[in-house]
Amino acid sequence: MTTLVTGATGFVGSAVARVLLARGHQLRLLARPSSDRRNLAGLDAEVVPGDLTDPASLTRAAADCRYVVHVAADYRFWVPDPELMLRANVDGTRAIMLAAQAAGAERIVHCSSVAALGVTTDGSPADETTPVDPAHLITTYKRSKFLAEQAVLALVRDQNLPAVVVNPAAPVGPRDIKPTPTGKMIRDAATGRIPAYIETGLNVVHVDDVAEGHALALERGRIGERYILGGENLNLKDLLALVADVAGRRAPTLRLREAWVWPAALAMEGLAHITGIPPLVTRDHLRMARKKMFFSSAKAMAELGYRPRSVREAIEDSVAWFRANGLAR
Repeated sequence: MTTLVTGATGFVGSAVARVLLARGHQLRLLARPSSDRRNLAGLDAEVVPGDLTDPASLTRAAADCRYVVHVAADYRFWVPDPELMLRANVDGTRAIMLAAQAAGAERIVHCSSVAALGVTTDGSPADETTPVDPAHLITTYKRSKFLAEQAVLALVRDQNLPAVVVNPAAPVGPRDIKPTPTGKMIRDAATGRIPAYIETGLNVVHVDDVAEGHALALERGRIGERYILGGENLNLKDLLALVADVAGRRAPTLRLREAWVWPAALAMEGLAHITGIPPLVTRDHLRMARKKMFFSSAKAMAELGYRPRSVREAIEDSVAWFRANGLAR
């Protein structure tokens, strides 16, 4: 059985590829010609060239594949041209879904994000049924993941697309080569580069548990359903303290108020538009911090048998990988 995985050169995708290989899947991996392919090292898989913005390449990649797992996405919190992200994440998702269906794929897993879900007003964990307030889709990334997920669900409803959606929380762990925004925060906290923080909350999960969740969704998920793949909900202060403890450093104690940081964020955004270098903090970061991104994985646990490990183990593996690869000195 040939299984196509998009995004396997990336952080989550490479973990998904490894889990599927261990389950006996014959893998075909879609990779852009310009992609960093270090995460493909040691994988017994066919690598085919393609790009989410090139529908013809997706058709070729999906040909004769029994299963398709779509993980590829442009994952950044700031982009100079939002249209490029929307084209990849929304139009590209719809294109790979149609290519998979045309190829006769029996089952498809679409990797969405908790960024596409609603959050509660009281800070309690949200789930798959929590309504989405469009006002909370602050960043281009959030909007793109929401629109991509809606496109998949519309194809399930209107064209009988055999797709299941998974919504990972904030993954950490090995092979975060870029790193991702969450991984960068872990790395910086482990190296003492975060002296202060703005209070918020997020759900942190081991990337290998997210990958296992993809495989479980492929095997057991109900068509048209969404499954949150999370770990533990933590206030940012507690997460930074945990990283500091694992790394043997002092945790930051200075809590910043949003109003103090707003002028700096505005200045950094202006400089970023001139230089093209992503800003360390943006106004969207500050707006997002107002809502705690807490989620429940109860549905995935009940229906898929999903069992995430402790967040401490996830942080330990993340810090160890960054150090082993010279990225956290």
